[in-house]
Amino acid sequence: MRNANEVPIWEKSNLTLEEAAAYSGIGITKLRAMSNDENCQFVLWNGAKRLIKRRELDKYTDKAYSI
Repeated sequence: MRNANEVPIWEKSNLTLEEAAAYSGIGITKLRAMSNDENCQFVLWNGAKRLIKRRELDKYTDKAYSI
């Protein structure tokens, strides 16, 4: 059962690596490697915490042929 304050993944703006992996089907290790690139457009750093911008990740995967 979902907590009343819990937001579904598809409604969140920013996702943890674990959530982004579940959402996209891309492995955590691959997402971590991709988001380590300083030119990555879909990563948001909150101090040392890495968040994945869901809509930007969608745009990236829509254009990508392979990763």
